[in-house]
Amino acid sequence: MTSTKSATQIKWGKRIHLLCYLVANVIQVVVWWLYTPDHFFWPLWSILAWGIGLAFHLRLAGAPHRSRVSHRY
Repeated sequence: MTSTKSATQIKWGKRIHLLCYLVANVIQVVVWWLYTPDHFFWPLWSILAWGIGLAFHLRLAGAPHRSRVSHRY
């Protein structure tokens, strides 16, 4: 299966993912700050977990695909 996404589509996909990450996590931090500032900083878990996924997306989106088939000559 090959993907024929253009560079512009890849760039916008990365930007949208980053924007969603920032907005969602800022909202979580604000909710934490308003309601439970004296408790454990629970937004940390989604910031870290989603951040790992975002890092992989930013790193690998648009990278050339490697074939899983080994070519022997």
